[in-house]
Order: sequence, then C-alpha cells, then structure tokens
Amino acid sequence: MEDILSRIVDVKKKEVECLKADAGKNSFDESIKQRDAYRGFFKKLSVPGPSGINIISEIKRASPSKGLIDGNLDPVLQASQYETGGAAALSVLTDIQFFKGSFDDLRKARKSVSLPVLRKDFIISASQVYESAALGADAVLLIARILSKEKLKSLLGLCNELGIDALVEVHSTEELENATWAGAVLVGINNRNLRTFKTSIETAIRMVPYLEKNQIAVAESGIKSRDDILRLKDAGIFNFLIGESLVRSENPSDFLASLMK
Repeated sequence: MEDILSRIVDVKKKEVECLKADAGKNSFDESIKQRDAYRGFFKKLSVPGPSGINIISEIKRASPSKGLIDGNLDPVLQASQYETGGAAALSVLTDIQFFKGSFDDLRKARKSVSLPVLRKDFIISASQVYESAALGADAVLLIARILSKEKLKSLLGLCNELGIDALVEVHSTEELENATWAGAVLVGINNRNLRTFKTSIETAIRMVPYLEKNQIAVAESGIKSRDDILRLKDAGIFNFLIGESLVRSENPSDFLASLMK
C-alpha cells in the first residue's frame, strides 16, 4: 500500500516553505503575546479524571483512509457537545488537504469551550510551533516517525520556551526510544499504522510496559467502545484520544458520557 504519511509530509514541506517566507515578513511574536492564556493540556491529562479516565475528543472532518466523515461538521457545536459529555480536552485537525481541517476550526472550537486544545497536524518545523501558539493552541502533536530524534528534542525545547504542551506520538518501540531520548513525557501511542492507516488497540497494550515511570500514555485511534477503553485501562492507560467514532455518533455528548461510565 502506498505510504500515505510520505505524501502528507511532502505537502507539509511545501506548506512550511510558504510559512517561513511569510513569517519573515510577519512575525508571530505579537499574535503570541495577544493570545488568550494557555490552558494546561498536560496538567489535565497527568491524573485520571473523575470517572477514572480522560478523553481527548477530536474534531475531524475527514481522513485519508476513511474519506469524508462529516463535511458539515460545526466545530462550535461539536466542541460544546464534547464539553457537555465530559471531555478532558479537545483535539482539532488543522490539515486542509488530507483531513479537510482548518485554522478556523481550531479558533472557533477553542473559543466556544473552556477545555485545553491540541492542534493536530503534521509538524516538522519550528515555524509551525510558533504558528500553533499564535493560533491559540494549548498543545501540539509531534509525530516521532516524521522527525529525527534531534529535531524532536529541538521542537520539544521550543514548546517549553513558549509554554505550550506537546503530545509526542509513537507507534513502535524504536520511536518510543527516540521520544524518550528527546525528553517526551506525554506519549501518544497511536494504534494506527501511519503507513497503511490500519488500526489495532493491541499496539498500545503491547507498548505500555516500555514507557518510563515519568511518562504518561495516551491511547490514540481505533477506540470505539467502552470495552476498548476497559481493555486499555487494564493495561495501565487512563488517557484516550477518540475521533471518528465520536464524530459519527448521533449524539456525541451522550456517546462520550457512555464511554466513561
């Protein structure tokens, strides 16, 4: 199967070139100074919530593997339903070409709730981290597979300087070793193989024992039911990032609440 991730990264490289050219004329400094106060993404996920778990609820219009999920998604309504249902945080896709997301989705979603918001995109450059802070994101996703361990460490350092949190995503023990070397504390274990986009929650269950004592796990992708959550919780995970099943549900608030009972 064609490596979807490679195609996405190629597009991101072009986007970053344009971003760097624009950032040379228009610094993000002023926007970062004027943004709302940061909301603690890591702090919210560092301990289990009232139900014993935390769910990061995702605003996701489409994906390369599933195509269009909800082309009419209203980020304000979706975010509000997530907050009502008990979400600990939001994740908002901002990639345009492959996930039909936008900066506007992130801005509107964050403005409508009090939850911390993760910018979910394919970040390969410091300029994108500055851009994320200026957009109002409280955290960014850093994908170990598309970054050298040196680059990952550099971007984590920049996040610390800006006061923005980072969720470092891994899919293999090798990627986890690189993330640990780089200083990652909040580690997302992606159950989706980013080469094929196939999912299996066994990935997170298998990898949890390899985390360091100071690292906190987030299970990502392929989580569709309370049974999935209980299996992952038994493995020692209390944070879950859930997107497609929530977006497809008739009542996201009720479905989210049912996952936490």
